[in-house]
Amino acid sequence: MSTPVNLAYLVSAALFVLALKWMSQVKTARKGNWAGTGAMVIAVLATLVAGAPEFTTQGYVWIAVAIVIGAAAGAPMALIMPMTAVPQRTALSHAFGGLAVGLVGIAKYFTYNGKMSGMVAGALGAEILLGLITFTGSALAFGKLQEIISTRPIVYPGRIFVSIGTLIIAVCSAIAMGFMPDSPAVFYTLVISSLMFGVFLIIPIGGADMPTVIAILNSYGGLSACAMGFVLDNKLLIVAGALDGTSGLILAILMCKAMNRSFTNVLFGASAYRAAGAGAGAAPNGKQIVGWSVEDAKELLTDTRLVIIVPGYGLAVSQAQHAVKELAAVLKEQGTEVIFAIHPVAGRMPGHMNVVLAEADIPYDQLWEMDSVNPRFAEADVAIVLGANDVTNPAARTNKASPIYGMPILDVDKARRVIFVKRSMNTGFAGVDNELFYLDKTVLVFGDAKKVVTGLVAGFKDSGH
Repeated sequence: MSTPVNLAYLVSAALFVLALKWMSQVKTARKGNWAGTGAMVIAVLATLVAGAPEFTTQGYVWIAVAIVIGAAAGAPMALIMPMTAVPQRTALSHAFGGLAVGLVGIAKYFTYNGKMSGMVAGALGAEILLGLITFTGSALAFGKLQEIISTRPIVYPGRIFVSIGTLIIAVCSAIAMGFMPDSPAVFYTLVISSLMFGVFLIIPIGGADMPTVIAILNSYGGLSACAMGFVLDNKLLIVAGALDGTSGLILAILMCKAMNRSFTNVLFGASAYRAAGAGAGAAPNGKQIVGWSVEDAKELLTDTRLVIIVPGYGLAVSQAQHAVKELAAVLKEQGTEVIFAIHPVAGRMPGHMNVVLAEADIPYDQLWEMDSVNPRFAEADVAIVLGANDVTNPAARTNKASPIYGMPILDVDKARRVIFVKRSMNTGFAGVDNELFYLDKTVLVFGDAKKVVTGLVAGFKDSGH
Protein backbone atom coordinates (compact mmCIF):
# COMPACT_ATOMS: atom_id res chain seq x y z
CA MET A 1 0.00 0.00 0.00
CA SER A 2 1.06 3.59 -0.57
CA THR A 3 2.38 5.75 2.24
CA PRO A 4 -0.71 8.05 2.31
CA VAL A 5 -3.00 5.02 2.70
CA ASN A 6 -0.88 3.62 5.53
CA LEU A 7 -0.89 7.01 7.25
CA ALA A 8 -4.67 7.19 6.88
CA TYR A 9 -4.95 3.73 8.42
CA LEU A 10 -2.71 4.82 11.30
CA VAL A 11 -4.88 7.87 11.97
CA SER A 12 -8.00 5.71 11.77
CA ALA A 13 -6.57 3.16 14.23
CA ALA A 14 -5.64 5.95 16.66
CA LEU A 15 -9.18 7.37 16.44
CA PHE A 16 -10.67 3.92 17.14
CA VAL A 17 -8.54 3.68 20.29
CA LEU A 18 -9.57 7.18 21.37
CA ALA A 19 -13.23 6.35 20.64
CA LEU A 20 -13.10 3.45 23.08
CA LYS A 21 -11.31 5.59 25.65
CA TRP A 22 -13.78 8.45 25.41
CA MET A 23 -16.86 6.22 25.33
CA SER A 24 -15.86 4.66 28.64
CA GLN A 25 -17.05 7.82 30.41
CA VAL A 26 -20.44 9.51 30.14
CA LYS A 27 -18.94 13.00 29.87
CA THR A 28 -16.87 12.14 26.79
CA ALA A 29 -19.15 9.57 25.17
CA ARG A 30 -20.39 11.92 22.44
CA LYS A 31 -16.80 12.78 21.50
CA GLY A 32 -16.06 9.06 21.39
CA ASN A 33 -18.95 8.50 19.00
CA TRP A 34 -17.65 11.17 16.64
CA ALA A 35 -14.12 9.76 16.83
CA GLY A 36 -15.36 6.28 15.93
CA THR A 37 -17.43 7.66 13.07
CA GLY A 38 -14.50 9.65 11.74
CA ALA A 39 -12.23 6.62 12.00
CA MET A 40 -14.62 4.53 9.94
CA VAL A 41 -15.02 7.22 7.26
CA ILE A 42 -11.25 7.55 6.93
CA ALA A 43 -10.84 3.76 6.81
CA VAL A 44 -13.42 3.35 4.04
CA LEU A 45 -12.02 6.18 1.92
CA ALA A 46 -8.44 4.92 2.35
CA THR A 47 -9.50 1.41 1.34
CA LEU A 48 -11.20 2.74 -1.79
CA VAL A 49 -8.03 4.62 -2.69
CA ALA A 50 -5.88 1.55 -2.01
CA GLY A 51 -8.03 -0.64 -4.22
CA ALA A 52 -8.50 1.90 -7.01
CA PRO A 53 -5.92 0.30 -9.37
CA GLU A 54 -7.85 -2.97 -9.33
CA PHE A 55 -11.36 -1.53 -9.52
CA THR A 56 -13.33 -1.33 -12.73
CA THR A 57 -16.23 0.98 -13.41
CA GLN A 58 -18.56 -1.92 -12.72
CA GLY A 59 -16.79 -2.49 -9.43
CA TYR A 60 -17.43 1.06 -8.33
CA VAL A 61 -21.07 0.70 -9.35
CA TRP A 62 -21.46 -2.37 -7.14
CA ILE A 63 -19.78 -0.56 -4.24
CA ALA A 64 -22.14 2.39 -4.69
CA VAL A 65 -25.15 0.05 -4.76
CA ALA A 66 -23.97 -1.62 -1.55
CA ILE A 67 -23.51 1.76 0.15
CA VAL A 68 -27.02 2.86 -0.86
CA ILE A 69 -28.55 -0.39 0.40
CA GLY A 70 -26.64 -0.16 3.68
CA ALA A 71 -27.61 3.48 4.17
CA ALA A 72 -31.25 2.71 3.37
CA ALA A 73 -31.25 0.07 6.12
CA GLY A 74 -29.11 1.95 8.63
CA ALA A 75 -30.58 5.46 8.48
CA PRO A 76 -34.12 4.45 9.54
CA MET A 77 -32.64 2.35 12.36
CA ALA A 78 -30.81 5.42 13.67
CA LEU A 79 -33.49 8.04 13.08
CA ILE A 80 -36.81 6.25 13.51
CA MET A 81 -36.26 3.52 16.09
CA PRO A 82 -36.95 4.95 19.59
CA MET A 83 -34.37 4.98 22.37
CA THR A 84 -36.21 2.14 24.07
CA ALA A 85 -35.25 -0.01 21.08
CA VAL A 86 -31.50 0.61 21.39
CA PRO A 87 -30.86 -2.98 22.59
CA GLN A 88 -32.75 -4.43 19.62
CA ARG A 89 -30.99 -2.05 17.27
CA THR A 90 -27.62 -3.08 18.69
CA ALA A 91 -28.41 -6.77 18.30
CA LEU A 92 -29.60 -6.18 14.74
CA SER A 93 -26.42 -4.28 13.92
CA HIS A 94 -24.36 -7.16 15.26
CA ALA A 95 -26.39 -9.54 13.08
CA PHE A 96 -25.73 -7.47 9.96
CA GLY A 97 -22.03 -7.22 10.81
CA GLY A 98 -21.72 -10.94 11.42
CA LEU A 99 -23.55 -11.73 8.19
CA ALA A 100 -21.27 -9.38 6.24
CA VAL A 101 -18.13 -10.99 7.66
CA GLY A 102 -19.50 -14.48 7.03
CA LEU A 103 -20.45 -13.68 3.44
CA VAL A 104 -17.05 -12.12 2.74
CA GLY A 105 -15.42 -15.27 4.10
CA ILE A 106 -17.62 -17.51 1.95
CA ALA A 107 -16.92 -15.36 -1.12
CA LYS A 108 -13.16 -15.52 -0.48
CA TYR A 109 -13.36 -19.30 -0.12
CA PHE A 110 -14.85 -19.66 -3.59
CA THR A 111 -12.44 -17.05 -4.95
CA TYR A 112 -9.43 -18.99 -3.71
CA ASN A 113 -11.00 -22.25 -4.97
CA GLY A 114 -8.96 -24.26 -2.48
CA LYS A 115 -5.65 -22.68 -3.53
CA MET A 116 -4.51 -20.94 -0.34
CA SER A 117 -1.95 -21.41 2.37
CA GLY A 118 -2.79 -23.19 5.58
CA MET A 119 -2.57 -19.95 7.59
CA VAL A 120 -4.98 -18.12 5.27
CA ALA A 121 -7.35 -21.11 5.27
CA GLY A 122 -7.28 -21.26 9.08
CA ALA A 123 -7.99 -17.53 9.37
CA LEU A 124 -10.77 -17.95 6.80
CA GLY A 125 -12.27 -20.73 8.90
CA ALA A 126 -12.18 -18.55 12.03
CA GLU A 127 -13.76 -15.68 10.10
CA ILE A 128 -16.66 -17.80 8.85
CA LEU A 129 -17.12 -19.49 12.25
CA LEU A 130 -17.30 -16.29 14.29
CA GLY A 131 -19.17 -14.29 11.66
CA LEU A 132 -22.00 -16.81 11.23
CA ILE A 133 -22.30 -17.46 14.97
CA THR A 134 -22.63 -13.72 15.47
CA PHE A 135 -25.24 -13.53 12.71
CA THR A 136 -27.66 -16.19 13.93
CA GLY A 137 -27.00 -15.48 17.62
CA SER A 138 -27.64 -11.75 17.22
CA ALA A 139 -30.71 -12.34 15.05
CA LEU A 140 -32.19 -14.56 17.78
CA ALA A 141 -31.21 -12.01 20.44
CA PHE A 142 -33.05 -9.33 18.44
CA GLY A 143 -36.12 -11.57 18.30
CA LYS A 144 -36.09 -12.04 22.07
CA LEU A 145 -35.50 -8.37 22.84
CA GLN A 146 -38.27 -7.35 20.44
CA GLU A 147 -40.41 -10.12 21.97
CA ILE A 148 -41.05 -11.60 18.53
CA ILE A 149 -40.09 -14.86 20.20
CA SER A 150 -40.43 -15.73 23.87
CA THR A 151 -37.91 -14.13 26.22
CA ARG A 152 -38.06 -17.25 28.38
CA PRO A 153 -35.26 -19.78 27.93
CA ILE A 154 -36.06 -22.83 25.80
CA VAL A 155 -34.81 -25.78 27.79
CA TYR A 156 -34.81 -29.39 26.64
CA PRO A 157 -33.06 -32.57 27.82
CA GLY A 158 -29.45 -32.79 26.70
CA ARG A 159 -29.34 -29.22 25.41
CA ILE A 160 -25.86 -28.61 26.85
CA PHE A 161 -24.48 -31.65 25.02
CA VAL A 162 -26.17 -30.54 21.80
CA SER A 163 -24.76 -27.00 22.10
CA ILE A 164 -21.24 -28.07 23.04
CA GLY A 165 -21.27 -30.84 20.43
CA THR A 166 -22.26 -28.40 17.70
CA LEU A 167 -19.57 -25.97 18.83
CA ILE A 168 -16.93 -28.71 18.78
CA ILE A 169 -17.94 -29.67 15.24
CA ALA A 170 -17.74 -26.02 14.13
CA VAL A 171 -14.34 -25.43 15.75
CA CYS A 172 -12.90 -28.69 14.41
CA SER A 173 -14.17 -27.79 10.93
CA ALA A 174 -12.48 -24.39 11.15
CA ILE A 175 -9.22 -26.04 12.19
CA ALA A 176 -9.58 -28.66 9.45
CA MET A 177 -9.89 -25.82 6.93
CA GLY A 178 -6.23 -25.06 7.61
CA PHE A 179 -5.21 -28.58 6.59
CA MET A 180 -7.81 -29.32 3.91
CA PRO A 181 -8.69 -25.98 2.27
CA ASP A 182 -9.90 -27.73 -0.87
CA SER A 183 -12.46 -29.96 0.92
CA PRO A 184 -16.08 -28.90 0.22
CA ALA A 185 -17.31 -31.25 2.96
CA VAL A 186 -15.25 -29.44 5.60
CA PHE A 187 -16.38 -26.04 4.32
CA TYR A 188 -20.10 -26.84 4.29
CA THR A 189 -19.89 -28.55 7.69
CA LEU A 190 -18.30 -25.38 9.04
CA VAL A 191 -21.01 -23.13 7.59
CA ILE A 192 -23.94 -25.26 8.78
CA SER A 193 -22.57 -25.97 12.28
CA SER A 194 -21.66 -22.30 12.81
CA LEU A 195 -25.17 -21.16 11.89
CA MET A 196 -26.69 -23.82 14.14
CA PHE A 197 -24.52 -23.01 17.14
CA GLY A 198 -25.58 -19.36 16.98
CA VAL A 199 -29.17 -20.55 17.44
CA PHE A 200 -28.31 -23.08 20.17
CA LEU A 201 -26.32 -20.37 21.94
CA ILE A 202 -29.30 -18.04 22.37
CA ILE A 203 -32.44 -20.16 22.77
CA PRO A 204 -31.59 -21.40 26.29
CA ILE A 205 -30.73 -17.91 27.52
CA GLY A 206 -33.32 -15.94 29.44
CA GLY A 207 -34.12 -12.30 28.99
CA ALA A 208 -32.36 -11.29 32.22
CA ASP A 209 -29.03 -12.34 30.74
CA MET A 210 -29.44 -10.40 27.47
CA PRO A 211 -27.18 -7.48 28.48
CA THR A 212 -24.29 -9.92 28.93
CA VAL A 213 -25.13 -11.86 25.78
CA ILE A 214 -25.13 -8.67 23.67
CA ALA A 215 -21.63 -7.87 24.95
CA ILE A 216 -20.42 -11.40 24.17
CA LEU A 217 -21.86 -11.26 20.64
CA ASN A 218 -20.15 -7.91 20.19
CA SER A 219 -16.88 -9.62 21.09
CA TYR A 220 -17.51 -12.42 18.59
CA GLY A 221 -18.25 -9.87 15.88
CA GLY A 222 -15.02 -8.02 16.55
CA LEU A 223 -12.93 -11.18 16.53
CA SER A 224 -14.52 -12.26 13.24
CA ALA A 225 -13.55 -8.90 11.71
CA CYS A 226 -10.03 -9.39 13.06
CA ALA A 227 -9.83 -12.80 11.34
CA MET A 228 -11.13 -11.20 8.14
CA GLY A 229 -8.25 -8.73 8.37
CA PHE A 230 -5.78 -11.61 8.21
CA VAL A 231 -7.61 -13.11 5.21
CA LEU A 232 -7.68 -9.79 3.32
CA ASP A 233 -4.23 -8.74 4.53
CA ASN A 234 -5.71 -5.53 5.92
CA LYS A 235 -3.87 -4.32 9.03
CA LEU A 236 -6.55 -1.82 10.02
CA LEU A 237 -9.21 -4.54 10.06
CA ILE A 238 -6.97 -6.58 12.34
CA VAL A 239 -6.52 -3.66 14.73
CA ALA A 240 -10.16 -2.54 14.68
CA GLY A 241 -11.44 -6.11 15.05
CA ALA A 242 -9.09 -6.81 17.94
CA LEU A 243 -10.20 -3.60 19.68
CA ASP A 244 -13.86 -4.51 19.19
CA GLY A 245 -13.34 -8.10 20.29
CA THR A 246 -11.35 -7.35 23.42
CA SER A 247 -13.56 -4.43 24.50
CA GLY A 248 -16.64 -6.62 24.04
CA LEU A 249 -15.02 -9.36 26.12
CA ILE A 250 -14.10 -6.93 28.90
CA LEU A 251 -17.63 -5.53 28.87
CA ALA A 252 -19.09 -9.04 29.05
CA ILE A 253 -16.87 -9.80 32.05
CA LEU A 254 -18.03 -6.61 33.77
CA MET A 255 -21.66 -7.48 33.01
CA CYS A 256 -21.23 -10.99 34.44
CA LYS A 257 -19.70 -9.45 37.56
CA ALA A 258 -22.60 -7.00 37.83
CA MET A 259 -25.05 -9.91 37.63
CA ASN A 260 -22.95 -12.31 39.73
CA ARG A 261 -22.92 -14.78 36.87
CA SER A 262 -20.16 -16.76 35.16
CA PHE A 263 -19.62 -17.08 31.41
CA THR A 264 -20.51 -20.77 31.43
CA ASN A 265 -23.62 -20.08 33.49
CA VAL A 266 -24.80 -17.41 31.07
CA LEU A 267 -23.98 -19.30 27.89
CA PHE A 268 -24.98 -22.81 28.89
CA GLY A 269 -27.24 -22.42 31.93
CA ALA A 270 -30.67 -20.92 31.40
CA SER A 271 -31.92 -18.50 34.02
CA ALA A 272 -34.51 -20.06 36.26
CA TYR A 273 -37.92 -18.57 35.59
CA ARG A 274 -40.98 -18.72 37.73
CA ALA A 275 -44.54 -18.22 36.71
CA ALA A 276 -45.83 -14.67 36.59
CA GLY A 277 -45.53 -12.90 39.92
CA ALA A 278 -48.19 -12.24 42.48
CA GLY A 279 -51.03 -10.11 41.24
CA ALA A 280 -52.36 -6.98 42.87
CA GLY A 281 -53.73 -7.74 46.31
CA ALA A 282 -51.58 -10.86 46.86
CA ALA A 283 -48.31 -10.71 48.77
CA PRO A 284 -46.05 -13.13 50.64
CA ASN A 285 -46.32 -11.16 53.89
CA GLY A 286 -50.05 -10.57 53.59
CA LYS A 287 -49.68 -6.90 52.76
CA GLN A 288 -52.50 -5.60 50.64
CA ILE A 289 -51.13 -3.94 47.51
CA VAL A 290 -53.03 -0.73 46.87
CA GLY A 291 -52.08 1.65 44.09
CA TRP A 292 -51.47 5.20 45.25
CA SER A 293 -52.58 8.21 43.27
CA VAL A 294 -50.13 10.61 41.67
CA GLU A 295 -51.37 13.32 44.06
CA ASP A 296 -50.60 11.18 47.11
CA ALA A 297 -47.16 10.34 45.77
CA LYS A 298 -46.49 14.03 45.18
CA GLU A 299 -47.03 14.73 48.89
CA LEU A 300 -44.21 12.34 49.76
CA LEU A 301 -41.86 14.43 47.62
CA THR A 302 -42.73 17.74 49.26
CA ASP A 303 -40.07 19.27 51.55
CA THR A 304 -37.52 16.54 50.90
CA ARG A 305 -33.75 16.96 51.15
CA LEU A 306 -32.57 14.10 48.92
CA VAL A 307 -34.50 12.22 46.23
CA ILE A 308 -32.87 9.41 44.27
CA ILE A 309 -34.43 8.50 40.94
CA VAL A 310 -33.82 4.95 39.73
CA PRO A 311 -34.43 4.61 35.97
CA GLY A 312 -35.26 1.26 34.41
CA TYR A 313 -36.87 -0.22 31.35
CA GLY A 314 -40.19 1.34 32.39
CA LEU A 315 -38.67 4.78 31.89
CA ALA A 316 -37.21 3.82 28.52
CA VAL A 317 -40.34 2.20 27.12
CA SER A 318 -42.49 5.22 28.00
CA GLN A 319 -39.87 7.74 26.80
CA ALA A 320 -40.08 9.51 30.17
CA GLN A 321 -36.54 10.91 30.20
CA HIS A 322 -37.57 14.49 29.38
CA ALA A 323 -40.38 14.43 31.93
CA VAL A 324 -37.94 13.11 34.54
CA LYS A 325 -35.53 15.94 33.82
CA GLU A 326 -38.39 18.40 34.40
CA LEU A 327 -39.30 16.68 37.68
CA ALA A 328 -35.70 16.94 38.83
CA ALA A 329 -35.73 20.67 38.03
CA VAL A 330 -38.99 21.22 39.94
CA LEU A 331 -37.64 19.36 42.98
CA LYS A 332 -34.42 21.35 42.82
CA GLU A 333 -36.45 24.58 42.96
CA GLN A 334 -37.83 23.52 46.35
CA GLY A 335 -34.28 22.87 47.61
CA THR A 336 -34.16 19.11 47.06
CA GLU A 337 -30.98 17.39 45.89
CA VAL A 338 -31.80 15.00 43.04
CA ILE A 339 -29.48 12.30 41.75
CA PHE A 340 -29.97 9.34 39.43
CA ALA A 341 -28.90 5.82 40.43
CA ILE A 342 -27.55 3.90 37.43
CA HIS A 343 -27.26 0.12 37.59
CA PRO A 344 -24.88 -1.27 34.93
CA VAL A 345 -27.47 -3.71 33.58
CA ALA A 346 -30.66 -1.67 34.07
CA GLY A 347 -32.76 -1.86 30.92
CA ARG A 348 -31.84 -4.42 28.29
CA MET A 349 -28.26 -3.66 27.38
CA PRO A 350 -25.13 -2.28 29.03
CA GLY A 351 -25.37 1.51 29.38
CA HIS A 352 -29.03 1.61 28.31
CA MET A 353 -29.99 4.11 31.01
CA ASN A 354 -26.99 6.34 30.32
CA VAL A 355 -28.01 6.56 26.66
CA VAL A 356 -31.65 7.34 27.44
CA LEU A 357 -30.88 10.01 30.06
CA ALA A 358 -28.16 11.58 27.91
CA GLU A 359 -30.77 12.15 25.21
CA ALA A 360 -32.58 14.45 27.65
CA ASP A 361 -29.32 16.31 28.45
CA ILE A 362 -29.52 15.44 32.13
CA PRO A 363 -26.29 16.76 33.73
CA TYR A 364 -23.60 14.12 33.96
CA ASP A 365 -22.83 14.94 37.58
CA GLN A 366 -26.35 13.81 38.49
CA LEU A 367 -25.73 10.29 37.14
CA TRP A 368 -24.29 8.13 39.92
CA GLU A 369 -23.01 4.61 39.33
CA MET A 370 -24.13 1.77 41.61
CA ASP A 371 -21.09 1.61 43.91
CA SER A 372 -21.12 5.37 44.46
CA VAL A 373 -24.85 5.81 44.99
CA ASN A 374 -25.62 2.82 47.23
CA PRO A 375 -24.28 4.45 50.42
CA ARG A 376 -26.55 7.43 49.79
CA PHE A 377 -29.85 5.53 49.79
CA ALA A 378 -29.85 5.51 53.61
CA GLU A 379 -29.80 9.34 53.45
CA ALA A 380 -32.60 9.59 50.88
CA ASP A 381 -36.03 10.79 51.94
CA VAL A 382 -37.58 9.18 48.86
CA ALA A 383 -36.37 6.84 46.12
CA ILE A 384 -38.43 6.89 42.91
CA VAL A 385 -38.17 3.68 40.90
CA LEU A 386 -39.30 3.90 37.28
CA GLY A 387 -39.73 0.32 36.15
CA ALA A 388 -36.37 -0.99 37.39
CA ASN A 389 -37.52 -4.37 38.64
CA ASP A 390 -34.72 -6.90 38.95
CA VAL A 391 -31.91 -4.47 39.81
CA THR A 392 -33.81 -3.22 42.90
CA ASN A 393 -35.03 -6.59 44.20
CA PRO A 394 -33.82 -7.29 47.78
CA ALA A 395 -34.21 -11.01 47.05
CA ALA A 396 -30.82 -10.79 45.36
CA ARG A 397 -29.34 -10.31 48.85
CA THR A 398 -31.62 -12.49 50.98
CA ASN A 399 -33.28 -15.29 48.99
CA LYS A 400 -30.87 -18.08 48.05
CA ALA A 401 -33.62 -19.78 46.04
CA SER A 402 -34.01 -16.77 43.75
CA PRO A 403 -32.39 -16.97 40.29
CA ILE A 404 -31.00 -13.46 40.85
CA TYR A 405 -29.45 -14.29 44.24
CA GLY A 406 -25.99 -12.77 44.53
CA MET A 407 -26.53 -10.15 41.82
CA PRO A 408 -25.37 -6.72 43.02
CA ILE A 409 -28.40 -4.44 43.26
CA LEU A 410 -29.24 -0.83 44.05
CA ASP A 411 -30.01 -0.48 47.78
CA VAL A 412 -33.38 1.16 47.18
CA ASP A 413 -34.93 -0.63 50.18
CA LYS A 414 -32.69 1.42 52.50
CA ALA A 415 -34.36 4.73 51.56
CA ARG A 416 -36.89 6.15 54.04
CA ARG A 417 -39.75 5.87 51.52
CA VAL A 418 -39.97 4.30 48.06
CA ILE A 419 -42.28 5.30 45.22
CA PHE A 420 -42.37 2.47 42.67
CA VAL A 421 -43.96 3.35 39.33
CA LYS A 422 -45.21 0.35 37.36
CA ARG A 423 -47.71 -0.33 34.62
CA SER A 424 -48.85 -3.56 36.27
CA MET A 425 -47.80 -6.20 38.78
CA ASN A 426 -46.07 -8.22 36.08
CA THR A 427 -42.58 -9.43 36.91
CA GLY A 428 -39.38 -8.02 35.44
CA PHE A 429 -37.18 -9.56 32.74
CA ALA A 430 -35.89 -12.22 35.17
CA GLY A 431 -39.45 -13.41 35.76
CA VAL A 432 -39.40 -13.10 39.57
CA ASP A 433 -41.41 -11.07 42.08
CA ASN A 434 -39.77 -7.98 43.54
CA GLU A 435 -39.80 -8.13 47.35
CA LEU A 436 -39.49 -4.35 47.39
CA PHE A 437 -43.20 -4.08 46.48
CA TYR A 438 -44.23 -5.59 49.80
CA LEU A 439 -42.21 -3.43 52.19
CA ASP A 440 -44.24 -1.08 54.38
CA LYS A 441 -42.13 1.85 53.20
CA THR A 442 -43.03 1.22 49.53
CA VAL A 443 -45.98 2.75 47.71
CA LEU A 444 -46.90 1.69 44.19
CA VAL A 445 -48.21 4.10 41.57
CA PHE A 446 -49.63 2.19 38.62
CA GLY A 447 -49.40 3.74 35.20
CA ASP A 448 -47.16 4.75 32.34
CA ALA A 449 -43.94 6.27 33.73
CA LYS A 450 -44.14 9.35 31.53
CA LYS A 451 -47.74 10.08 32.49
CA VAL A 452 -47.05 9.57 36.19
CA VAL A 453 -43.96 11.77 36.20
CA THR A 454 -45.74 14.44 34.14
CA GLY A 455 -48.55 14.33 36.70
CA LEU A 456 -46.07 14.83 39.54
CA VAL A 457 -44.59 17.85 37.77
CA ALA A 458 -48.06 19.31 37.17
CA GLY A 459 -48.94 18.76 40.83
CA PHE A 460 -45.92 20.75 42.00
CA LYS A 461 -46.62 23.57 39.57
CA ASP A 462 -50.30 23.74 40.54
CA SER A 463 -49.43 23.91 44.24
CA GLY A 464 -46.90 26.69 43.66
CA HIS A 465 -43.86 24.67 44.73
